Amino acid sequence: MSAPHDGYGQYPPQQQQPGEQPPYPDQSYADQAAPPPPGAGAAHHAPDHGKKKKRAYAAGAFEVAQGGNAAVGGQMQGGGQFGAVPAAVPGYGGYPAPEPQPALYGAQPQPQYGMAQPTGPVGGYQAPEPYYPSAGAPPAPGGVAGLAAGVSAMNLGPGTPQQLPQLPPQPRPGPLNQLYPTDLLTQPFNVSELDLPPPPIILPPNTSVTPSPDANCLPKYVRSTLNAVPTTHSLLKKSKLPFALIIQPYASLHDLDDPVPVVQDQVISRCRRCRSYINPFVTFLDHGHRWRCNMCNLTNDVPQAFDWDAAAQKSVDRWQRHELNHAVVEFVAPQEYMVRPPQPLVYLFLFDVSYAAVSTGLLATSARTILDSLNRIPNADRRTRLGFIAVDSSLHYFSIPKDSDENGETSMLVVSDLDEPFLPVPQELLVPLTECRNSIENFLTKLPDMFANNQSNGSCMGSALRAGHKLISPLGGKLVVLSASLPNVGYGKLEMREDKKLLGTSKESGLLQTANSFYKSFAVECSKNQVSIDMFLFSSQYQDVASLSNLPRYTGGQTWFYPGWNAGRAEDAIKFASEFSDYLSSEIGLEAVLRVRATTGLRMSTFYGNFFNRSSDLCAFPAFPRDQCYVVEVAIDENMTKNVVCMQTAVLHTTCNGERRIRVLTLALPTTSNLADVYASADQCAITTYYSHKAVERAFSNGLDSARDMLQSKVTELLQTFRKELAGGSMGGGLQFPSNLRGLPALFLGLIKHVGLRKSAQIPSDLRSAALCLLSTLPLPLLMQYIYPRLYSLHDMPDNAGIPDPETSQIVLPPPLNLSSERFVPYGLYLIDDGQTQFLWVGRDAVPQLLIDVFGVADRAQLHVGKGSVPELDNDFNERVRAVILKSRDHKSRGVGSITVPHLYIVREDGEPSLKLWAQTLLVEDRADQGMSYQQWMGMLREKVVQ
Repeated sequence: MSAPHDGYGQYPPQQQQPGEQPPYPDQSYADQAAPPPPGAGAAHHAPDHGKKKKRAYAAGAFEVAQGGNAAVGGQMQGGGQFGAVPAAVPGYGGYPAPEPQPALYGAQPQPQYGMAQPTGPVGGYQAPEPYYPSAGAPPAPGGVAGLAAGVSAMNLGPGTPQQLPQLPPQPRPGPLNQLYPTDLLTQPFNVSELDLPPPPIILPPNTSVTPSPDANCLPKYVRSTLNAVPTTHSLLKKSKLPFALIIQPYASLHDLDDPVPVVQDQVISRCRRCRSYINPFVTFLDHGHRWRCNMCNLTNDVPQAFDWDAAAQKSVDRWQRHELNHAVVEFVAPQEYMVRPPQPLVYLFLFDVSYAAVSTGLLATSARTILDSLNRIPNADRRTRLGFIAVDSSLHYFSIPKDSDENGETSMLVVSDLDEPFLPVPQELLVPLTECRNSIENFLTKLPDMFANNQSNGSCMGSALRAGHKLISPLGGKLVVLSASLPNVGYGKLEMREDKKLLGTSKESGLLQTANSFYKSFAVECSKNQVSIDMFLFSSQYQDVASLSNLPRYTGGQTWFYPGWNAGRAEDAIKFASEFSDYLSSEIGLEAVLRVRATTGLRMSTFYGNFFNRSSDLCAFPAFPRDQCYVVEVAIDENMTKNVVCMQTAVLHTTCNGERRIRVLTLALPTTSNLADVYASADQCAITTYYSHKAVERAFSNGLDSARDMLQSKVTELLQTFRKELAGGSMGGGLQFPSNLRGLPALFLGLIKHVGLRKSAQIPSDLRSAALCLLSTLPLPLLMQYIYPRLYSLHDMPDNAGIPDPETSQIVLPPPLNLSSERFVPYGLYLIDDGQTQFLWVGRDAVPQLLIDVFGVADRAQLHVGKGSVPELDNDFNERVRAVILKSRDHKSRGVGSITVPHLYIVREDGEPSLKLWAQTLLVEDRADQGMSYQQWMGMLREKVVQ
């Protein structure tokens, strides 16, 4: 029988040769050298049959009580410092603090990688339960019970669908969400709170016409910055909080991954006056023959088809209709919703074939990826069309024959007149994928060879865009630009204007402006003709992302930036090929418009995102992407008399397979005349998303300093308002704020220090411009991670981390840690992940066994640093580390669509200094470059608030 061992356990005793040193003299066997932890007793050394061996990756195993996941000196759920549990947590409604919980994710506390075990009581401040309890109620139970309590509070009154007419809404019972003031200085924010759902929407009973659990919109589609709406404009103004909606109409790139109920019968009931769609919050009158609009109160007739199926000649149950049970539905639109027959899906690829694009392998990789992805491009209706133009200092058109044309060879037509490029044979330049499949495959196979020896450094991409627009504007569609150089000839010609002396100065903002008015005016022209542009930019030199990104900004597209990309590095080639293939497979909407309607008295005042604002309340999208979100600011024009208000987003679009549809999302929110209710129901992540868009707009219009100042003064103003209006003005030495907003100062600090907005003389303007594009388009969960990245401690992760959860079969992540180098130990292994880039940080004292298990090398000096990947090795720990890295990239489980596959950089603490510095800029709570630490930031905020 083998000797007992524990922890990621100690090395098994070996027979030592006379005169030989024990291996790894610094890490003597914990079994021999370390006393058992206090209180562990006999149980600690009981044989551990059948369990996988664990190794102690901590130097001097039991003496060291540190490391992200160590129970002492680390950070438990809820954050704060450890110590005895107080009888009641101040500002927590006087409830006794919850019992000490085991480590996050249900892991049983166990000796982890030989870390010391806590001896005293463990606890300190605990985060509010996932659903902050409503007033007068004891704290909701955690876990499933807590969720159930949260759902039951949402609005699903006792009514049954058969009740007709519907019960009138009851007066609201007591307050909404209870306000939990907390002291930001003694009970600091913990990153895990960013994963809590927003404060619940507490509606009066019977607000919805059916008791469906899906009657109100889920936060993954629409989030409001306030889940209780002030009844007056003056109350909203007094609160200093913004009122805005964060709208993400699609939660995945493909319908299969996020099915939404579809109303197929083309019976669409809308209000005659305000044009709102019937939804779960209308009221039925007159024995169910009429319905009253919940937006404008007008009474409308109920369509006969709600109760009678004319085709089948039988009665139907209206209460089964999707639009009365679901807040998010999609209607198949009848003829009157179409201006013209639904357009086919059209992709026109503009390939840069200059020397830069050919020599880096961009042309070969993109041609190969399109070839491999032809089966993934949506083509269910067999109408999808493709076209190709190659661009250097001339335009090269390709006329592709049909497969049935036996003598057909693809011919290249070169046009060097860049001012008025003519279209040689328009009908053969845009060809149906189904009918020309073989010819397209042949063409893509030969394309890289056609330009293999091209020495031209010219790029007439502006002229190519005009030619492409001319070619596809009769139909509409996507211009897909793949470019590795600065457009330097013809229309939209750009100059090299990067000037290192300007970086970090007030003049830097000029570099973020468009250098040539062509890019904005042309984009607006494209939008009118239903042409959308996506930019994939790869230059290792300056490429003027600031100018080029205007094309996607006004046409519903996106800018993807791959600085210094080279297909010779496998990691670069795989990242782009994977992202580009997912991009091509995504089910986009075509010729789309988005409008938001609301209860009388509310008005949509400002819109943020990538689209063209066609009129005061209509956003136009030549193509509607599935991986972006939009922010709409709401103004209160009249006093609210109802106790519930509704906002309804509608997206009219053509699907990839030629069906005209309307996606409708309805959100109902309670109203309040009480400032405490407004603060208790504010959503910190939605507020941060709103200010992220606002800061980007401010950076473009007034410069980066102005954007940072706006963020700082906003968070100060909110703290001052809370102190004056709700904390009674006196704070002693603390800084009071509601617990549901406790992450706001950290998130705002993250924004101010973000690469898009940070004060620095080291950030190239292309990198900054690309970051600003992401700050104004990323869906909320990815934006939060981009602003406040995830940090996981891997060397001491709990036993259940990195393996599938038995119930959900999802990989369990270790608890996230706050972004501070204080969380790091020198022998640790950490993952830092902002959703765009991942860093695997290897401490300078990492033990050889850790390096062998994860990387297959015994010496840190042999470790390949920089862009790379973790090798697949045959051991349990390596498998878990790889699983955590992969799971950290999983956007689907967060209810968002994304094509991004982050690069992984291996960073040695004692290795390449610039790489180490880059990883450290993600540690938001540390002092870096010209930015302050979290402690300094909170100190400064306190001084400003107390003034």
